[in-house]
Amino acid sequence: MKLHYKPGACSMASHIILNELGTSFELDKTDTDAGKTEAGEDFRKISPNGYVPALVTDDGKIITENPAVLQYLADQSPDAGLAPPNGTLERTRLQEALNFVSSELHKSFGPFFSGKELDGEARQKAEAGVKRRAAHIEQLLDDGRAFLLGDTFTVADAYAFVVLNWAGFVGVSLAAHPKTQAYVARVAARPASIKAMVAEGLMEQAA
Repeated sequence: MKLHYKPGACSMASHIILNELGTSFELDKTDTDAGKTEAGEDFRKISPNGYVPALVTDDGKIITENPAVLQYLADQSPDAGLAPPNGTLERTRLQEALNFVSSELHKSFGPFFSGKELDGEARQKAEAGVKRRAAHIEQLLDDGRAFLLGDTFTVADAYAFVVLNWAGFVGVSLAAHPKTQAYVARVAARPASIKAMVAEGLMEQAA
């Protein structure tokens, strides 16, 4: 398989899951602004919407959109336990979590990556939007669970971690959500997450 990614972008969730699975894959860094992959391909021909992730399967099929890519990867190795079985209420809960991260949490960071300078009231509004979604994560974790669906790490956690981790990069404090902060740190400490962050240039390899 080949993963088209952009360093630190939401595609890192798929990168983490590929590492979790221990499967063989290629990485192709993509400049979404220029529409070119590191291998020199026209990315618009791979992903017409022009954004990552885009996963090329072993048989050459292309899958886009994080919830779809993540569930596809999990279903390739069901014994890894990264997604509950299809047809169960637990799988529906996974889809519920993925959709929340994709349509609410991820979207709330949009103003910070719009290319427009945020200050004053506009920044306050953007920060409030992020914190409102983080409060939902905090509520989920309030029963003592380690991850979004319980005590088992799933693909939803990889996605939520990547998005919540952006808070530090854009200067939004999650101090009011201590369980969420601890959750981010917990997922960040997983070997698969560290390996992805090192490969994407977000942190240095430990000595």
